[in-house]
Amino acid sequence: MEYNHFFTGFPGFICNQLIREVLKRNEWKGTIYVLVLQSMMDKARKERHAIIKELGLNEDAFILIEGDITQPSLLISEGNLELLNNRITHVYHLAAIYDLAVPREIAFRINVNGTSNVNKWVRTLTQLKRYVYFSTAYVVGKREGTLYETELIRPVSFKNHYEETKYEAEVLVEKLKEEIPITIIRPGIVKGHSQTGETIKFDGPYFMMNFLEKLKFLPILPKLGKGEAYVNLVPIDYIIQAVAYLSFLEKGVGKTYHLTDPRPYRASEIYTFMMGELLNKKPIGTLPLTVGKWFLSIKMLRKYLGVEKEALDYFTWMGDFDCTLAANDLKGSGIECPDFRDGIKAMTAFYLKQKDNPNYQIPIL
Repeated sequence: MEYNHFFTGFPGFICNQLIREVLKRNEWKGTIYVLVLQSMMDKARKERHAIIKELGLNEDAFILIEGDITQPSLLISEGNLELLNNRITHVYHLAAIYDLAVPREIAFRINVNGTSNVNKWVRTLTQLKRYVYFSTAYVVGKREGTLYETELIRPVSFKNHYEETKYEAEVLVEKLKEEIPITIIRPGIVKGHSQTGETIKFDGPYFMMNFLEKLKFLPILPKLGKGEAYVNLVPIDYIIQAVAYLSFLEKGVGKTYHLTDPRPYRASEIYTFMMGELLNKKPIGTLPLTVGKWFLSIKMLRKYLGVEKEALDYFTWMGDFDCTLAANDLKGSGIECPDFRDGIKAMTAFYLKQKDNPNYQIPIL
């Protein structure tokens, strides 16, 4: 069977890792097509070359398509639209803006309007076998308690515009489930590879590491708040292995999966693990989270610490993701979410190696 795959979000880290996994895991003959913004084309060419060399592909097995999800027909040329229409069997829509501090207008244009444009294009594909959409487990916003894969309920409010626009985008994809074969992926907070620690940027849990690294000169370091909330961190290798498997699983059609940690740790535990591995210290005392938020409301301080103030909202949010559907459908595949604690050494080693590399630190506004 010839499968021809189309990816948005290239050359992003999750996308380029997923392409590698799809190529390694599945025996197929076909072509990889990736949608690339004009401004990202140089970086995309380098990543494409790396994948071709690493996996021994022919040059014509990996094609870059210039385009933009925020534009009608994804800004793909008419010739390429005709070619793709009759060839593409699998679409993976990963392109989005993931920044917790993103302004609503930008997030809405990319995450919602962009997904609407991808949806319209996908409906024109005559050979489509699966449309895999990357959402986030945090479409639940400020809803708490046990949260299920079968639910898509608009919360009273969201912690940030990222969550809100990813919710709105998932609603659009959910409506298409009756028309086309769709699988929706809801990852937890993605971190680096569980064994190598490799990642492409230091956000999410790495904000804790930035905080600790900047304040390591202090004689004592307190915990930030009580830290009773569970923070759901999942390594990139689990995400890509699970997606590469589930996107070819027949019973995955029409389902939404939480690719989350079934045994997450509390924020206070993660903070303690990081401090121990990074600084060989234990936290002493507690700094009220309100005080921490006040400090991070000062632009100069949050830029110095390398922490987005929106990240602290996840220290108090009391939600728990049920991932029964994902666990059941992954049975027999050998794919399980690694324990966060088992990957802390690799995560820390990679952070220490790259912490002063500006390419890994995200701009703090």
